[in-house]
Amino acid sequence: MAKLAAQEDLIKPLPIKVVEDTITAPLLPPNILNDSIPRDSVQADSVQGKQPFLLDKIQYKAKDYVKLSQKDNKIYLYNEAEIYYQDTELKAGVIVMDYIKNEVYAGRLKDSTGVYSQLPFFKQGDNEVRPDSIRFNFDTQKALIWNSRTEQQAGLGQLGSDAMKVYAEITKKENDSVYFLSEGKLTTSKDTVDPDYYIRVRKAKFVPKKKIIAGFSNIYIVDVPTPIALPFAYFPLSQGRVAGLLFPTFGNDPQRGYFLQNGGYYLPISDYVDLSLTGDFYTNGSYGFRGQSVYTKRYKFRGNVNFNYENLIQSQKGFDDFSRTSNYNIRIQHTQDPKSNPYSRFSASVNLGSSQFFTNSLNQVNRNNSQTNTFASSISYTKTFPAYPSVNASLTLTHTQNSRTQAISMSLPTLQASMERIFPFAKRDGIKKGIFQNINFQYDVNAQNSITTTEEDFFTSKMFEDAKIGARHRIPLSTNFKVAKYMSVSLNGSYEDVWTLETVRRSFDEDTQTVVTDTIPGFDRFNRYNLGASIGTTLYGTVNFGEDKKIQAIRHVMRPSISYSYAPSFEQFYDSYVDGNGNDVQYTPFETSIYGRPSLGKSNSLSFSLQNTLEAKVRDKDSTATEPKKVSILSNLSLNASYNFEADSLKLSPINLSGATEIIKNVPINFAASFDPYAIDNNGRRINTFNVNNGGGLVRLTSARLNTGFSLNSEMFQKGGQKKDQDSDSQDPNYGDNPFELRGSRDDESFFSRKGGREDDEEEENELYANKTPWDMRLTYVASYNNSNRQKEITNHSLMFSGNIKLTPKWEVGFNSGYDFKNKGFTDTRFNFKRDLDSFRLSFDWTPFGRFERWYFFIGIKSSLLSDLKWENRSQPFRR
Repeated sequence: MAKLAAQEDLIKPLPIKVVEDTITAPLLPPNILNDSIPRDSVQADSVQGKQPFLLDKIQYKAKDYVKLSQKDNKIYLYNEAEIYYQDTELKAGVIVMDYIKNEVYAGRLKDSTGVYSQLPFFKQGDNEVRPDSIRFNFDTQKALIWNSRTEQQAGLGQLGSDAMKVYAEITKKENDSVYFLSEGKLTTSKDTVDPDYYIRVRKAKFVPKKKIIAGFSNIYIVDVPTPIALPFAYFPLSQGRVAGLLFPTFGNDPQRGYFLQNGGYYLPISDYVDLSLTGDFYTNGSYGFRGQSVYTKRYKFRGNVNFNYENLIQSQKGFDDFSRTSNYNIRIQHTQDPKSNPYSRFSASVNLGSSQFFTNSLNQVNRNNSQTNTFASSISYTKTFPAYPSVNASLTLTHTQNSRTQAISMSLPTLQASMERIFPFAKRDGIKKGIFQNINFQYDVNAQNSITTTEEDFFTSKMFEDAKIGARHRIPLSTNFKVAKYMSVSLNGSYEDVWTLETVRRSFDEDTQTVVTDTIPGFDRFNRYNLGASIGTTLYGTVNFGEDKKIQAIRHVMRPSISYSYAPSFEQFYDSYVDGNGNDVQYTPFETSIYGRPSLGKSNSLSFSLQNTLEAKVRDKDSTATEPKKVSILSNLSLNASYNFEADSLKLSPINLSGATEIIKNVPINFAASFDPYAIDNNGRRINTFNVNNGGGLVRLTSARLNTGFSLNSEMFQKGGQKKDQDSDSQDPNYGDNPFELRGSRDDESFFSRKGGREDDEEEENELYANKTPWDMRLTYVASYNNSNRQKEITNHSLMFSGNIKLTPKWEVGFNSGYDFKNKGFTDTRFNFKRDLDSFRLSFDWTPFGRFERWYFFIGIKSSLLSDLKWENRSQPFRR
């Protein structure tokens, strides 16, 4: 049984082998050519009496002649004959109309070589038929049609639309909406001359744009009958989305027995929302179900909701390896159209569930997410108050889940509000100059309810036990100005006020000799502030080699900057207790604050930063170019370090270096390293001795990282002139057809014409076999090094690669893998084999080794109308 839904109805001719016309039309009078009358006109009847009602309403014409026979009470139309009556339109090579019976006969023309042309075209309302011949009664609206061909445009709701071609040797039109078919063929094949498959129906009832109800039906592949048959079949052809069954997939799992997967029901709830309910069932008792809903409203919003649940049983009760696991996954996507409201916006992206849902799932649709390690969710509402000073406010709920550690972090919710920047000493629309006019400040507030829990306690009351609630108010103040024309100076400061709803109190218990920590609920607050200043400039240097050189010039740009920051000590927010040794131990009651704790001790540091870019002017290989090319040698090279005046030792921080270059075209290279000027002791701790004074170099390399990635494809290696050929091929609508198809049939041919001849066949064959084998590949290389404790360890060294190869226009192979040089092994490796079989799609997914070792085979009809006609098979799934 097929599940269909029609989007719109399109009628096109269908070139299928025809049978001989069995209709016997009245013979034409022998003197018809001599008695012809001018086209598009009817002579006045010399016989007194009332003309038949049909002649008063009908319009007709023909190219060669129009003959009105009073003796036979018939009208004969020959060559490009046409008749129009109410909503009925009939075109054919020859038409004979009986205006007494109000019947019309239409048929083809046959030349001396036996070739038929001008097949009838019958249209009534929106329904169109292309038969060999037809007999139609205008009074009863009934008709007999021989070798009819029609095309019904239908689709499965949100999955798109496709066309069902309907052919029948004999068709009886009962009324405007009901047809009865005898010896019919149903297919979605593009090759309508010799379809690679069709469903043969002996008898059927056909209601255009609604349904086809057939008796015994079976599939023919290349005109060969198959054992796939049904005693009856129902093919819905309704326009729009219609409710219906979703056909399941059959299979066998060695661990869980026979199964049905992805079977269920589709329900269009309204014009804006639908619902799909599908499920899986295994004979050992395992089951799963899924609900999916897609909704949309133009210029308002769109989104979808997906819920998945699986209850998987391993082995049988009473055995040692028996186990039962329940997994779930919830996904929600909601997007508001920007045109809906410019000042408020609601969006949602939810992905949460069991950590092992994708890795343990038996359904092939979840295979691509089997290596997902992190689930993240965000639901936010943003509101803008445009009146000056404008305020942006947002309310956000976030969720982060690690599938390996099963740790969950949530914010339920986070409130963020910020006011636009205000310049109190300058006009709002004026130019701001100098230190005073550039003084500006802002205000923002952030409030959170932070929750950290585990998957075991998720959705229970325990998840709220360690919740932390707080708020932070902040007012940043800054200004900037120029010194000596080329030096940019900025001054800044910030004030923060932090609120919390709980604090801690510590004391030493003499009886148990332990430190007791009590949590004190209630409102409390602390504040902090800091000051800063920075100065920077830009230096340019250019070395010219001459316009006759290949490298004409090199340009170096440096952006040095120095910044200073200061923050006082906030001892007033610290308490102390006496431990068992009589020592005072300081602590802050605000150590559980989600915005950090007040600092104990002054912060007084100076930071250095140097950014570099290096580029060259290179003579263009194109002799007609008037300007040289710019080549980036170093798009970025940054150095930064800091010096802490308040530290008793180790005042200088490690020196960080990072950079990026694309000296090799289309190959970006990113690198980073860290250097420590201090030495370490035998335990790996930094000591207050410079490394150069400890017998080492000026600095000590502690870590490094390198990563690069690039893409390759066949177009990069094409020689001149091939691009033009490729473009011409891509414009050919037949480019990419079956390379083994030698019949010369083209998709853009009409239903009733077909190019033939040896020359045409050879031309198409050569075009299809002249395939350039397009391919593409993506590579990513990552290496990291750690030497913080003289271990000189390569922590990561891997190469990831993936790509696709189109062996022929209809054969495609894809792969995805990687190699870990450190652990000497391949990562998750997958191969995809795809074959376009015209009306069918064949795919084979294979993971040859590793944790997820398995294979999956699929073959089925590409058209969504008959997508349930498929066969799937898979290997035994991996076991944890």
